Amino acid sequence: MSRNDRDITGSFPEIAARAAALGIGPVILDGEIVALDQNGVPSFSILANRMHVRSPTPGLLRAVPVRLFAFDLLHAGTEPTLSLPYARRRELLEAVGLDRGEITAPPAFTGDGTSVQAAAEKLGLEGVVAKRLTSSYQPGTRTRAWIKVPRHETVDVLVGGWTPGAGRRQGRIGALLVGVQRSNGLVFAGAVGTGFTDTELARLQTVLSPLRISSSPFANLVPKEYARDAIWVAPRLAGEVRIRNWTSDELLRHPSWRGVRTDQ
Repeated sequence: MSRNDRDITGSFPEIAARAAALGIGPVILDGEIVALDQNGVPSFSILANRMHVRSPTPGLLRAVPVRLFAFDLLHAGTEPTLSLPYARRRELLEAVGLDRGEITAPPAFTGDGTSVQAAAEKLGLEGVVAKRLTSSYQPGTRTRAWIKVPRHETVDVLVGGWTPGAGRRQGRIGALLVGVQRSNGLVFAGAVGTGFTDTELARLQTVLSPLRISSSPFANLVPKEYARDAIWVAPRLAGEVRIRNWTSDELLRHPSWRGVRTDQ
């Protein structure tokens, strides 16, 4: 079941088959379905090839294998475990005996979060989740007992345009279209729509409006979903963007605007 209670058994038959073959009593696991890249790192862009396919073909199953990283145990046999402390639930999860196949319990580490975070950054993982050992499981609730600590990097960009806003941003900038300098020129890297204050948006509008041009300043083709309503500008404004990582097609993933780079 997905987080919104949709039955996705047919979308991921290899996980269903592995679950049926575990040979254990009824359990309810919480976890995340992932697809790994060639370095063994979970890749959202690779997983996207499977996410909305209800009946994957044998070819797709071979091309994009997935697995379930089970990180918590909510029910074991006839007993719910939600009220047990995380440390105990982790012991029970490991006792289930999940293997290194399609369903795996990823490793957990007690203490020394700094070293774990450093290891995650070195391996190119998205970050770590810190959990209080005494915490219970609270379904559907964001709790401070579990804290997601993502790995971010910053990228210097040039603004090559913007898309008009909607809703509370009607009549203003909705997102900036940004690029990075490559050997072949300014290459489109995505749209940045978060990280702005209202004051910053108004100032950017004032700075960018006189720079409007009639065509895209990017050396590569901008995807239609960005180019359709784009207002292009001469790329003279530099900025800094914080991202989670890069997608497989060289776009910024989860970009957030940090500010103008006056030194660029």
